[in-house]
Amino acid sequence: MARANVPQDENLPAWRERAVARSLSAARSRAEQRVQGFLDAAFTLMDQKGTTEFTIQEVVDCSKQSLRGFYQYFTSKDELLLALFEETVRNAVEDIHQTIESESDPMERLHAFTVRLHEWCEPIQAPRKRGSHNRLPISEFSLQFAVKHPTRVSSVMAPLSRTLCELLDDAVAAGKIEVSDTQRTGALLQQTVMHSWLANRLIQNPRVHASAEETWEFCLHGLRG
Repeated sequence: MARANVPQDENLPAWRERAVARSLSAARSRAEQRVQGFLDAAFTLMDQKGTTEFTIQEVVDCSKQSLRGFYQYFTSKDELLLALFEETVRNAVEDIHQTIESESDPMERLHAFTVRLHEWCEPIQAPRKRGSHNRLPISEFSLQFAVKHPTRVSSVMAPLSRTLCELLDDAVAAGKIEVSDTQRTGALLQQTVMHSWLANRLIQNPRVHASAEETWEFCLHGLRG
């Protein structure tokens, strides 16, 4: 039995394709605005409370949206917190890239990356960028989330890891450092920089906290630069 000819999408009139595209684009734009509303509300609550100990209902009320709307985009509070973490990392990546692009020497680029990453990862310091949010609650959450969902956290951090490996490769190619495995070295350097703030919290005297430049000097000796 012959099958009826069903019109395919590529055979749609151009005006229909344009109308469908506009409709989908408008729906996507509305969804993005609603999601951003929930993120902004959560960041506001986090800044006010200095913690992630806020409820979904508080986020809904602050965003002036509905609970039903919240669950259209987030399955749980953890999903929302992960989104806040991703936004914070995205801002950090953009800021770090701008910083290293102002340098041309491979070692200066590596230095700039290390120092700026340390500054972003030190949640006690003032935010790196104007309008940035309190990073301490997100830093504490990321440690908890890394234990439960290490793959997802690793995926969020991947752009930073790739950038660091590229900088190490450039420094090796320029003969500035001696490294046999840049991926392994990058992982060790990143761990040292990102978790120095946690070690600082265990030291009561702030005068002996490891600074960004001190952390860089330590890593530099490890790189035999």
